[in-house]
Amino acid sequence: MKKLTNKEEEVMRILWKLEKAFVKEILPEIKNQKLHYNTVSTIVRHLEEKGFVSHNAYGNTHQYYPAISKEEYKKHVISLTSKRFFDNSYKSMVSFFAKEEKISAKELREILEIIEKDKKQ
Repeated sequence: MKKLTNKEEEVMRILWKLEKAFVKEILPEIKNQKLHYNTVSTIVRHLEEKGFVSHNAYGNTHQYYPAISKEEYKKHVISLTSKRFFDNSYKSMVSFFAKEEKISAKELREILEIIEKDKKQ
């Protein structure tokens, strides 16, 4: 699985939200800048080439939908980040967020509770 560009990720977030959409339905959902129809169409076709999106054809029109779930992509990105920046150590990654005060002690305790609960099942 390849990493997506920022614009590709934005289009994927829109498709995950809408579940299926024509390019004309994606356009108004794009924030921060107005993109031309052809630009969005090209982005969606690139996503399809990369295996992230598929489509149903209705004549010359295509309705696109995600070919992978948001969870699958999230796992992929987290795994890549762990490998690239934390020597594949989730402990190092969580420690980083704790030191940067991006995660509180309360949240860490909640994570530990989740881990302990999952071990019991």
